[in-house]
Amino acid sequence: MKHIFSSIDIGSDTVKIVVCELYNNKLHLLAASSVKSKGIKKGLITNVNDATVSIKEAFNEVESMLGIKIRKVIASVPSYFAEFTKIVGETKITNEDGIVKSDDIVKLFQIAMAGKLKPHQEMVTIIPIDFKLDNAEGISIPLGLVGSTLKTRAILATVPRKNIYSVVSILDNIGVEVVDIMLGSIGDIYSFKTKELDEKIGAVINVGAETTTVSLYNKGIVVKNSIIGLGGKSIDNDIAYMYKIEPKEAVRIKEKFALAHKKYASTSDFYEVTDATGEEIKISQYEVSEIVQSRIEEILELGRKEINILAGKEIEYIIITGGTSNMAHFEYVADEIFNKKAFVGNIKLIGLRDNVYSSSFGNIIYFINKLKLKGKSYTMVSSSDMEDLSSVKKNTINTSSETMLERVFGYFFGE
Repeated sequence: MKHIFSSIDIGSDTVKIVVCELYNNKLHLLAASSVKSKGIKKGLITNVNDATVSIKEAFNEVESMLGIKIRKVIASVPSYFAEFTKIVGETKITNEDGIVKSDDIVKLFQIAMAGKLKPHQEMVTIIPIDFKLDNAEGISIPLGLVGSTLKTRAILATVPRKNIYSVVSILDNIGVEVVDIMLGSIGDIYSFKTKELDEKIGAVINVGAETTTVSLYNKGIVVKNSIIGLGGKSIDNDIAYMYKIEPKEAVRIKEKFALAHKKYASTSDFYEVTDATGEEIKISQYEVSEIVQSRIEEILELGRKEINILAGKEIEYIIITGGTSNMAHFEYVADEIFNKKAFVGNIKLIGLRDNVYSSSFGNIIYFINKLKLKGKSYTMVSSSDMEDLSSVKKNTINTSSETMLERVFGYFFGE
């Protein structure tokens, strides 16, 4: 059976959808879409009708590539007021053979999180730190091992209930089932994870459109995050203000002409545009790159200060991602702010090199890891759709009475 996974990230600037196939323990990109979003401000849905139109457009685009409907997704939810709480749990293995089974792991997590949820908060996920089976410590996947007492240390990730409902309700209304929810800060680290990073304390700075998320990780597990109210649109606004031009034209200049660092900008290259008074003006690449660099420096400097607050000590790595980090020569600004301790993330998946997809792609990887932990096989595409998908690839080289949240959380705790 083929294993197909789809993930959606609803951002202030774009709605991103990624669809991957897991084959021989390796992920392959099937399709990805990124469409301009409406009705979303600073990561929060402010106009349901406008947001629904944008989300439908993103699905239509990716479905036209695949030739099938996307009926199930992993969905990123806003990380405002997210909390990451360390929890511990212990359970007895009651099977006659003493083998740790999926039910034992689920029961262990339920015990560990009991009484830990605050009012108006909901669980996003539980990220295991490690397991202990009798006297054996440091176990990553206890499934199939033999013992009598299983213990865990884990991180319980929660957000306000409204963060979840705002996303899940829209997707439910358009006929898409949310099988799991995730946070961008979880997806980001899984897009860039290595064995080396898993042994260190570090941070990820995701420069989004209207906000920048700073997340702290201990051995690859998110432990804290914060949100800065500046992002890529701050650069657009600076350009539009300085040259008195339309915001759309400012975006075009940022994406097609300006550089993140003035170091390699030309003083003899110009971009011709009409300003608000109707006058034709010429914009120097060097001058506009200075404007861009100044704002990026401010965002990264704020990110550096947030990291110091979150960590309280020196950290070993900083990864920068998000759509703005795709700008040419962004790494030079990062080098100057972080003394070469930071690097721009690089998604290592053929066909998906754009950092705007880091959260949605990483969420698929994390979801697959959860499946491995439970020893489950799963796909988000039906067998009939699978046949249609196979033919497209070849040619082209609910009535449940459960609530929405019960279906989402039931996936993690159920079979």
